Amino acid sequence: MRYDVMIWPKAKEGNAYIMEFKVKKKKETNLENTVREALKQIEEKGYEAELVALGIPKENIRKYGFAFEGKQVLIGS
Repeated sequence: MRYDVMIWPKAKEGNAYIMEFKVKKKKETNLENTVREALKQIEEKGYEAELVALGIPKENIRKYGFAFEGKQVLIGS
């Protein structure tokens, strides 16, 4: 797996975070599309499987896509 950032909770009841960073490509018309691509990648590549295997409930896993274009940033979940 090649996620960008993953943060594990100290206790299994805490929240875990998966973050995927993307630079906007020419084919993506806006930063919203880039965020969607980042979130799509998290789902398609099954990044949460490692956390679930550690016993962290799926509802405690937060997923964020970060989109960049120059100095502009958009974050979505």
